[in-house]
Amino acid sequence: MEEILITAVDYLRLVVEAIGAAAVGFGAVATAVRYVLSLVGIRKDTNTEVRLYLGRFLALGLEFQIGADILSTAVAPTFDAVLLLGAIVVIRTVLNYFLSKEIEREGREVMPEREAPRG
Repeated sequence: MEEILITAVDYLRLVVEAIGAAAVGFGAVATAVRYVLSLVGIRKDTNTEVRLYLGRFLALGLEFQIGADILSTAVAPTFDAVLLLGAIVVIRTVLNYFLSKEIEREGREVMPEREAPRG
C-alpha cells in the first residue's frame, strides 16, 4: 500500500511540475507575442507592462514548482534529500517573494500612467 501511495505522489509531483513549466513556457511565448505587437505598433504596451505580464506568469510557475517540491518532501527517502528539497523551496520562495514585490511596485507605477488622460 505504501508503494502505491509513493508512486501516486510521484506522478502527482510530475503533473504539478509540468503545470508550472507550462505556465512559464506559455507566459514566455505570450509575452514575446505581446512585445512584438508593441514593437510594430499594434499594441501600446510599455516595456514595464510587458515585464509585469511576464512576471505574473513567472510567479505562477514558481508557485507550482514550490508545490511540486513540497510533494517531493512527502515521500523523500533520506534526510539529505529532505534538506536539499528544503533548500530548493527556500530559494524558490525567496525568488517568488522578490518577484512579487517587484510586480507590485511596478504595477503601482504603471497604474497612474494608464489612468492619466492622453492628449
